[in-house]
Amino acid sequence: MNASQRRRMLLVLALTAASGLATCLVALALQRNVAYLYTPSEVLRGEAGQMRFRLGGMVAKGSLQREPGSLVTWFTVTDGDAQLRVRSEQVLPDLFREGQGVIVTGQRKDDYFVGTEVLAKHDETYMPQEVASKMGKAHQKHAVQAPSTPGTLAEGTPP
Repeated sequence: MNASQRRRMLLVLALTAASGLATCLVALALQRNVAYLYTPSEVLRGEAGQMRFRLGGMVAKGSLQREPGSLVTWFTVTDGDAQLRVRSEQVLPDLFREGQGVIVTGQRKDDYFVGTEVLAKHDETYMPQEVASKMGKAHQKHAVQAPSTPGTLAEGTPP
């Protein structure tokens, strides 16, 4: 191998190493910013862990409480099967209200969830696809089959 071939080989190896390093750094940066979506049922079963994640569901009616003189707001997110209290110090969106869909980004702390970002749905007919599918799966898993009588279908059976 002559000198020019050796230089070319070192250049190719250096470029390969640099692109591998850049790929690793990008993957690590993206991994830190990923926030997975969980329902209250999944969080309470321990599937979410202590990492940063998104909590999705409906704001339970009658659960909204504001601390006087501060931005601290407490509310409960439910998926129909389980409920999880949420504490937020953020300014809530205009469309945020009880009985509406919500996605809250943050971390679980002890027996409640600390929200750092609150997103509310934009109208009364829309629910984020991720939340709707997660809530539907949770209800399918926990559906109780009732004995069917003539002319009726048991819950969870197709028509």
